Amino acid sequence: MKTISSVVEHYIKKKPFLQSALAQGIINLTSLSRIVKPEIEAELGKDIRNGAIVMALKRLSDDLEFRATHKILKVLKNIGEITVRSSLTDYTFLASDQILVHQAKLLEEINNNQDVFYTSSRGVNEINIVISNIMDATVQKLFKDEKCTQKAENLSSITVKLPAENVSVPGIYYFIFQRLAWEGIVLYEVISTTNEFTILVNDEQVDIAFKTIKDLKTL
Repeated sequence: MKTISSVVEHYIKKKPFLQSALAQGIINLTSLSRIVKPEIEAELGKDIRNGAIVMALKRLSDDLEFRATHKILKVLKNIGEITVRSSLTDYTFLASDQILVHQAKLLEEINNNQDVFYTSSRGVNEINIVISNIMDATVQKLFKDEKCTQKAENLSSITVKLPAENVSVPGIYYFIFQRLAWEGIVLYEVISTTNEFTILVNDEQVDIAFKTIKDLKTL
């Protein structure tokens, strides 16, 4: 049998941004109850008082599921080094039989210049390369026979070192990327390893992106 609490919980779970805001106590529950009331009533097939919805929201905000946020904050307080690099170019190439050969040649060139930033990831159909723009001419020469589907310039990267326990706490990346989304930051690329991740943003947004991530340590 459906109850007001179960229907309200199901509604909130479908909206991650709303769920997090509710967990942080930054939503007026009375106003929210008025907004969700039509959908809750439609689901239950009867009229519901706003007060009943408010009570369900209040209980939900205190539920154990929402307390996971505190685990996330505990991990984020231990964020390590945050490294920023600028003057980067982002290339996307279609995968081909020879592209790894060209990539190997690029790595040989990079080994001669330790100041060059380089990272790469491969999907099913594409290969992505992020590299310091001083290597643009080299990339264009080595990959001249490859199909470049996208090239973005004037980018910066922010690399974040996470504590080892990040792999055992669900929602870490969601929480970080949610905060970046709230600030209107566009992510060109996200590249991660076990205990660190790198985001690629426009040069104009790197300062606010860096501050947003840095401020996570003080939540």
